[in-house]
Amino acid sequence: MATLQTTPPRPWHRHFFHRKESLKTTWTLRLSLLFLVLILATLTKGCLSVRIAESLVCPEQHPPADAILIENFDPYYLAFERAETLQSDGVASRIFVPTASAEEDEPNSVAKAIVEVMARIARLPKTEIIPIQEVEPISLNAARQIRDALVKEHIKSIVVVAPGFRSRRSALIYATVLTPAGIRVDCVPVFGTSTPKNWTQTWHGIQEVGEQFVKLQYYRFFVL
Repeated sequence: MATLQTTPPRPWHRHFFHRKESLKTTWTLRLSLLFLVLILATLTKGCLSVRIAESLVCPEQHPPADAILIENFDPYYLAFERAETLQSDGVASRIFVPTASAEEDEPNSVAKAIVEVMARIARLPKTEIIPIQEVEPISLNAARQIRDALVKEHIKSIVVVAPGFRSRRSALIYATVLTPAGIRVDCVPVFGTSTPKNWTQTWHGIQEVGEQFVKLQYYRFFVL
């Protein structure tokens, strides 16, 4: 039987021609991969959304402390309500509320009135206001001013009560600023209608989680 022999390419051929092997997928493989991606997306949608939201939430810890700090950059009544519960449970007797100030050491009268109304409705017997100057980055500079006020009051431990999706950022900032001053920081997240399990069901929840996710990364990698 004769053997088929191929003529080796001549040396000058390589200047004009080249041989290329290509591997192409079939439509069966393409459709199979697309189907697999759709299945995985459907099965993991709930799991991934919960994990994203939980990455923004601080672990809840509220051992006995010298004081409770209600985060009040945006007035949030549920934080006052939770602080009252913690105080009633004996976590701490003193409650501090940072409030924007128009002048140094003097809280803004409107902001102070809002704090007093929410504290009264939440049945908090007494809150101590910490006036803060809102200077960018606001959260970091506010934490420094709060640190100075707590040091003057000889506070050695606090429990921060913060809106849930903001709470990990708050805990990170306060721990960074207060720990070197000898102040222990614990955190309690507070949720309203949007929670880690249902935030994707409303536009407001999606907007809130998206905003807090971006801010957390900004503070984590650029500010701190």
